[in-house]
Amino acid sequence: MIDITLQNFEADLIAASMRQPVLLDIWAPWCGPCKSLGPVLEKLEVAYAGRFTLAKLNSDEQQEIAGQLSQAFGVRSIPFCVMFSQGQPVDGFVGAIPEAQIREFLDKHVPSANELEAEAEVAEAEDLLAAGGDPDAALAKLQEAVAMAPDNDLARLDYLKVLLQLAPAEPGRVAQARAAFDPAAAKVMVDARFAAVEHWLKACEASPQARSAEALAAAVAANKRNFEARFEIAQCLLAAGDFTSAMDELLEILMRDKAWNQDLARKTYVGILELITKAAPKPAAGDSGKSTLELTGKATVPASDPVLDQYRRKLSMVLF
Repeated sequence: MIDITLQNFEADLIAASMRQPVLLDIWAPWCGPCKSLGPVLEKLEVAYAGRFTLAKLNSDEQQEIAGQLSQAFGVRSIPFCVMFSQGQPVDGFVGAIPEAQIREFLDKHVPSANELEAEAEVAEAEDLLAAGGDPDAALAKLQEAVAMAPDNDLARLDYLKVLLQLAPAEPGRVAQARAAFDPAAAKVMVDARFAAVEHWLKACEASPQARSAEALAAAVAANKRNFEARFEIAQCLLAAGDFTSAMDELLEILMRDKAWNQDLARKTYVGILELITKAAPKPAAGDSGKSTLELTGKATVPASDPVLDQYRRKLSMVLF
């Protein structure tokens, strides 16, 4: 449990909620219901074993923060509890409600024990890969994470990417990737990350049946508008992990026919851009607080990638 002030609001509430949910209890010493709610929340913080952090804010002493939160949610009474996640207030409740209702509220926003363990496995796998460690060891951790928390998109995506990275040297990994992808296939319609991985997976599945490099080169030399051959080349390059060369080949199609094959070349190109986009860095545990109140926090922006920027510009030039 931590006490929130203007001085530590940014570090201990906004930044901390990027790492795990933080429940802010707004109370006052004179408030009877606050006194009954407080011990219940402290008990639940222990019972949930680190799955969320309880923060307390004395509304008499921190009127600026309490006032802004009350105005944001249209609440004028206390106790008032606000759940912060990913740097923003996302939900809340008013009054000393029963423990069972508080648990229902928490379970909507707090990861389960399995999800928390899966997140730890993913973090360990990512650290292992970033350090150039054994990809098989990382793969085992990611596979375990997916088994523990099938709805953890990050775990599944990381698992799929490692499988497909290994596929050129270990073709059997493609079937494993297909088996891991299919349960989440519906997410392609709403999540660009899954759509991108699907393009990569399809390229890996198609590559073994592709014509030889010589035959494809001859087909393109004979007819610059042989888009089927060009797309075959792009898929082979994508399957091999040569993302930029694959995009170069797709650009050759787009320069001649922007909407070829129901936008397949464009969609594949956009998918590769997504694959090479680096995730935003996670906030550091030691980030210092700021003295200004910013309820929405600040998004962490990844450093610019010159290759990614270059290929985004190329696509814009062709399409627009």
